[in-house]
Amino acid sequence: MSRPLRIEYNNAFYHITARGNDRKPIFTDDSDRQALLSHYSSAAERYGAIIHAYCLMTNHYHLLLETPHGNLSQIMRHINGAYASYFNTRHSRVGPLLQGRYKAILVEKDTYAQELSRYIHLNPVRAKKIKTVEEYPWSSCRAYLGLEEKPQWLHGEFILEYFNSDSQEACRTYFKFLQEGIKKNAWNPQKEIVFSTLLGGVDFVEEVKSKYLSDKEITRDVPDLKSLMKLSVEEIIQQVNEEFGEHKAGRNAAIYIAHKYSGKALKEIGIYFGLRESGVSQASRRFSMTMAEDRQLQQLVNKVLRKLDLSRM
Repeated sequence: MSRPLRIEYNNAFYHITARGNDRKPIFTDDSDRQALLSHYSSAAERYGAIIHAYCLMTNHYHLLLETPHGNLSQIMRHINGAYASYFNTRHSRVGPLLQGRYKAILVEKDTYAQELSRYIHLNPVRAKKIKTVEEYPWSSCRAYLGLEEKPQWLHGEFILEYFNSDSQEACRTYFKFLQEGIKKNAWNPQKEIVFSTLLGGVDFVEEVKSKYLSDKEITRDVPDLKSLMKLSVEEIIQQVNEEFGEHKAGRNAAIYIAHKYSGKALKEIGIYFGLRESGVSQASRRFSMTMAEDRQLQQLVNKVLRKLDLSRM
């Protein structure tokens, strides 16, 4: 198996996963978990890492990480190396603690940050460790929900501001967002990763490909970018207008479909509807919740998707 690509540049945004060797536990108790969190803190202080979300499971952990200085390898060498050294010393063991290299998916931040934070925070629920998401003490979720003080190194406000500019209301809305994810079996990022290392729309993938990937790194085994091409916002609006007519939900339906299928950044979608990035996200989410309980809306949206040849996606 080839080594995963490592693409590093200033202000890059990553979903990081690191697993125990042979899928064995990497934490034995809360002291171990606190030790890893202390290395998150020192990575932020020493190397400028911006940590947006995290979750510590039994044999792996997740990070939503931003690198203002383009130094992902340095940050992860510090976190994983220091923690492995601590763990082996404390537990009188030798050998690698973690399974090979960590997995780092380069992410289009504006489009996927919210969904990734939900995916990360719902890990304990999917693993059936807890019944309600706010129970789990070893993730950033409780800080997002305002249930405990946020550590200085955690930057949850970036994602919460997409939900509401008022911090308390953002916490309440984010909780609803999590609950919605539990009910509908929320999106899995693994299904949309390109070149084994990119998560984003077509424009993002093309830009990263042209700037950072050589022809040798793009083999015939990875998907052709043409297969990822999605529709323009103009086409989506046109088809929604034809199907919805005077229906009052037409505008929000167009926002929802553009958000989900166009592959455009939130800012670009917002230009068509006179909205900020957070407004696009909120309108899309509200429409999704409304549609889940309204069969007529579901039928209208499905007609639009069929006309756009997106029903299979």
